[in-house]
Amino acid sequence: MNLPAVVNGGGSGFPAVSVGSKRNKYERMDSDAERSREDDGETRNSRTRKYVMACAFFASLNNVLLGYDVGVMSGAVLFIQQDLKITEVQTEVLIGSLSIISLFGSLAGGRTSDSIGRKWTMALAALVFQAGAAIMAVAPSFEVLMIGRTFAGIGIGLGVMIAPVYIAEISPTVARGFFTSFPEIFINLGILLGYVSNYAFSGLSVHISWRIMLAVGILPSVFIGFALCVIPESPRWLVLKGHVDRAREVLMKTNERDDEAEERLAEIQLAAAKTQGSEERPVWRELLSPTPAVRKMLIVGFGIQCFQQITGIDATVYYSPEILKDAGIQDETKLLAATVAVGVTKTVFILFATFLIDSVGRKPLLYVSTIGMTLCLFSLSFTLTFLGQGTLGISLALVFVCGNVAFFSIGMGPVCWVLTSEIFPLRLRAQASALGAVGNRVCSGLVAMSFLSVSRAITVGGTFFVFSLVSALSVVFVYVLVPETSGKSLEQIELMFQGGLERKGGEVELGDAERLVRRKDQEF
Repeated sequence: MNLPAVVNGGGSGFPAVSVGSKRNKYERMDSDAERSREDDGETRNSRTRKYVMACAFFASLNNVLLGYDVGVMSGAVLFIQQDLKITEVQTEVLIGSLSIISLFGSLAGGRTSDSIGRKWTMALAALVFQAGAAIMAVAPSFEVLMIGRTFAGIGIGLGVMIAPVYIAEISPTVARGFFTSFPEIFINLGILLGYVSNYAFSGLSVHISWRIMLAVGILPSVFIGFALCVIPESPRWLVLKGHVDRAREVLMKTNERDDEAEERLAEIQLAAAKTQGSEERPVWRELLSPTPAVRKMLIVGFGIQCFQQITGIDATVYYSPEILKDAGIQDETKLLAATVAVGVTKTVFILFATFLIDSVGRKPLLYVSTIGMTLCLFSLSFTLTFLGQGTLGISLALVFVCGNVAFFSIGMGPVCWVLTSEIFPLRLRAQASALGAVGNRVCSGLVAMSFLSVSRAITVGGTFFVFSLVSALSVVFVYVLVPETSGKSLEQIELMFQGGLERKGGEVELGDAERLVRRKDQEF
């Protein structure tokens, strides 16, 4: 048995000291101090997580507006056609024009957010949309309805463009994909709420029902006012404007450790210094005449945004009643109930993507998404062409529509916005992201405004066969051009496109790996 060593005090007058007991006492003190530090660290981690999540939540509220408009218009248009006696062409213009109009909001959003900040651009988007929704709700004619649609489109364009940029700029590196996918979650939530609103108010009179459906869309933007009291300005925008101390305060709240916040601040200041050193060259000129690195970024960002829409997702969502009617469902109430199932599917699967996007990575999710969408679109085309108008055809059509939106939500939906918000350098980020959003909205508008006409010419089944071919091309695009950005800071992603990571011999990737390992057990 090991006994503690004892030191005799001899004649010195000091008592005998048990060395082993003393050592155990100090070890317990060290252990208690370590546990205290761990508890403090866990408390800060939890506080940081909640704070960033609240910022991402409130910043994403504008995206509910886009989703709600997409979902509610699919059902409201059935009653608008009866009440205002609009033609099929006017129906296509009404539905598709929002996407075309919103591109002007997205274009303006890049310059606006650089001037007044990300936070106040979100507030402006909410105010403009509120005005548009109010005008649409009381519109006595198609012309007035289109005026309201114009305001709503500009507001949505502003909101859709700025939310991913803002969230990417405040999020810690290891959880950026998770938080930046919030806007897509809220779009899907908005679509579901639009479908539920259609079903809930479909029993009212034709003159009243669609007006209430559209007016309800004002509510989410009201909460944006409360959001302004909670969310901070983007630290990267603050550094760009010379407010370094305010940026440090924000980074201290959005990063788990002080040293990490200082590291991020140093990277941002370095990027801002490069930006200020090239101020003599306007951003638009740099986008029109890009360097090789920026050209790669533009191809990836603009390309993925266009592919997100030309694979026909908005046609599936906007015209799901028409698609299911072509499959054999004729009762309007049953059609609207079936669209709720589509909305639920879309919302549920976006949640899966949210929790996988940082751990699995962007590119694997894109592979699963684009391949799955291609199979579902082809199968839907086959079903509508050869099996429609029967019980089997209706069931399979509903399954493949839900399958298409599910695969879209698990990859192409959220990853598209995450990529375009993180691949561009600080100086170009807002306006380049706006350019990507413009491509997205233009493609969405072209698909939405031509779907009915094209379907009349080559049938609904033929239209979805074309979408399946485009979706197959998107698989090739992802394989050849899209890089993996998971686990890298925004400044490191810029280096990757410039070839800097390879020149550093993997040093940056090693640092990323160390940070990821350190946070492996944290629940971001």
